[in-house]
Amino acid sequence: MDARVNLVTLAVQDVARSRRFYVDGLGWPVLGEVPGEVVFVRLSPTLVLSLWRAASFVDEVGPAGTPPGEAPFVLAHNVPTPAAVDAAVADVIAAGGALVHAPVWREWGGYSAYVADPDGFRWELAYNPGPMGLSLMAADGLA
Repeated sequence: MDARVNLVTLAVQDVARSRRFYVDGLGWPVLGEVPGEVVFVRLSPTLVLSLWRAASFVDEVGPAGTPPGEAPFVLAHNVPTPAAVDAAVADVIAAGGALVHAPVWREWGGYSAYVADPDGFRWELAYNPGPMGLSLMAADGLA
């Protein structure tokens, strides 16, 4: 098995609310959906975000094991400049998300902030000037 992720699934409490946040608020493109059940959002040519109704998620996958809003992972969104971090934070807040930690320069040399979607899923919004960050931006045509 090669190192690749093609789909990230978030078990959300309210699919319509999540759709409003990600699609209507942030403008992310819908790849497909079953209203009230699941929305698939295209993140890149090879990556999809699935916003799946939590009850259906539990029926198929089993209990998630953590209280709502305390997901044990963070999704990261890299951008090519520190100003783009600030702009992404503003977009998330305008779409109905919450600021968790304001943007700051990190000891590893980057600039990042943490935000949360309406279900409390954390996103890191980061400018990473290191080799990994630069390679991600180059792969997306942003560097």
